[in-house]
Order: sequence, then structure tokens, then C-alpha cells
Amino acid sequence: MSVCAYSEAQQSTADTTKSNHVPALRLDLSDVTVSGLSSGGYMATQFQLAHSDWVKGVGVLAAGPYYCAQGDITTALSQCVNKIEGEIDLEKLQQQAEAYAAQGKIAPLRHMKDAKIWLFRGTHDMRVSKEVNNLLYQQYQKWTDTQNITYVNDKPMAHLFPTTSRGVNCIQTESPYIGNCDYDAAGDMLSHLLDGLTAPDTALSGTVYTIDQQRIAGDDAKTLASEGFVYVPESCAQGEQCRAHISFHGCNQYADVVGDAYVTQTGINEWADDNRIVVLYPQTKKSLFMPLNPQGCWDWWGYSSSDYANRDGVQISAVKQMLVSLNTLPATMPDQASPQQTSTVENKDD
Repeated sequence: MSVCAYSEAQQSTADTTKSNHVPALRLDLSDVTVSGLSSGGYMATQFQLAHSDWVKGVGVLAAGPYYCAQGDITTALSQCVNKIEGEIDLEKLQQQAEAYAAQGKIAPLRHMKDAKIWLFRGTHDMRVSKEVNNLLYQQYQKWTDTQNITYVNDKPMAHLFPTTSRGVNCIQTESPYIGNCDYDAAGDMLSHLLDGLTAPDTALSGTVYTIDQQRIAGDDAKTLASEGFVYVPESCAQGEQCRAHISFHGCNQYADVVGDAYVTQTGINEWADDNRIVVLYPQTKKSLFMPLNPQGCWDWWGYSSSDYANRDGVQISAVKQMLVSLNTLPATMPDQASPQQTSTVENKDD
């Protein structure tokens, strides 16, 4: 999935960051949602399956089924992006998920039954084929009540994150992979994943903060950038209890390449701002050496470890640690399941 350079790639993310000191937050981590584009879509599915006991919804833009690459970059490129050579055995992928659940490496699959799933692929997407995306849809149908699944696959858009008015030409796949499409994908997605949302106004009250991914997650963050970002609405900064959403960028969409474009232009912050949602934007980095990751993709084929798709995967672990580190005020609902409470739960019945 090679991509072009963004003309504003070198702009600093600091111009939208008022402070590097994240305020004390009170988060409900029993009902987290995640989303992502392309490699970030694969990661969103991996993260949600790993922690479906407390990650209750996932939005995936332009990605394929869980464990599609099966730990092999050749399989990833030949079956999981813009073509399918041979046949993808969904039953084999299902068996891998069941094995991980039995080993306690992902949450029990019963939690998937009531999960909220939102899927998107534009009809002009030449980077991820409709057949690959359809397989993800079929996979979720095996796990989740169909009434909880929305699949948007009829809009003439390229391989990008669609917005109402920001970004590049909607039918062209080019950096920063945010499209001016007259379509609010963020709003459509979040309104499906979360009940009772209020449509946003035009003003943002919140702030984008920088977080030190390496300090928070240590060795688990070795394949990630030094800095990640978090959007905090003013109401959340003032101590109100808020929900949490994690948004995973795509390949060549990390901050060192596109500046603050993904963090500020998808429309997610606007919806978060008026609905008390804190948004975590973890960041990858490129690597021209082992582990090889020249486009700064999230690991959906195994470059970081063989456990890349489950709880033991270093990137999944690192992002969980970032999320937990944001929750610094006492919770008002201590009895509900959360990352802190489920980290050592055994999956005895799956």
C-alpha cells in the first residue's frame, strides 16, 4: 500500500497542542470504542477482539478479516490488500480466534455477540478490494448479532477517511488519506457505536495533548513513535466522567508524515467534543531495519511478534497501557469491567 507524500507533511503538531500536560481525567473504561483506517482498521479489529470484554464497539474503514495475514507478509500482500490469490479460509481464521480465546490471549468470543460493528469501504478504493472487505463483514456475522452491524459499501470514495469538507479529492487515494467527500464518516460511525450522541456544533472546546508513548509503555512501545496524542474535551478536562475512543491511523498516515492531519481532520474530535469522549491517537513510526516497517503501518502481519493479533502483542499492550494511563481520577463506577480489572481474567469457558 505505497502512498504519496503530503505537501504539508512537515507541519508541526504543536500548533494544535496547547499543553503537553494531560489533565486529570475520569474515564469509563468499561465501554470503550475503537476505529481505524487500512492497517489501522486491521489493528482496530485486533484490539477489539483482544479486549471485547470492555471494548464494546469497533469502526473499520477499508480492512480485511481478523488474522488474514496469518503472521506472514507474503500472505498479507497476496490475499489481504488489493487482491486475493487462492482462497481465504475463514473457518481457519475462526479456529485461530477460538484457540486464542481458549488460551486467554483474547477475550471470550461470547462478548462479541452484543458488540457494535461499523464497516466502510468506498467503491473507488483500489488499495483494499471489496472481496477482502466483504470477508471481514462475513467474519463479524459469525460472531455478532447482525442487527448490530452496519456495512457502508456503496459510496464513490477512494482509500481514505471521508469527511464533509476536509482533505483531498474524494475519489483519489493520496496523502493525508482524508477525503473531502460530503460525507461525515466519523459521525455515522460513532452514532452507530454509541447511543444518544448529540450532533456537534462548529466550535471545539477541547485540546490536543502530546503523550510520551515510550515512557508509558516502555519496551512494548519500541515499534511506536516517541509521541502519541489525545484529544480532551473541556468538560472532560474539568473532571466530568467521559467515555474513551481509540483511533488508529493508516500506513503513511502517522504524524511524522502527515503532521496533525489525522489527529485533527477526520471529524472524530468534533463529535467527541460535544459528547464527552476522550480520543486517543497512538502513533507508529517507520523502520527501514528489522523489524521492517517502511510505511509506518500498524502490525497486522507479524513484524513485531508472532502474538501481534492478541493481548500478548506488544502494540496492543502498549496502546492499552496508554489508555489506562489517562484514567487518573477515581472512577464513579468501580464495579464495572475495565482494563485494570480484566488484565488477568482467565477465559475458562471458551
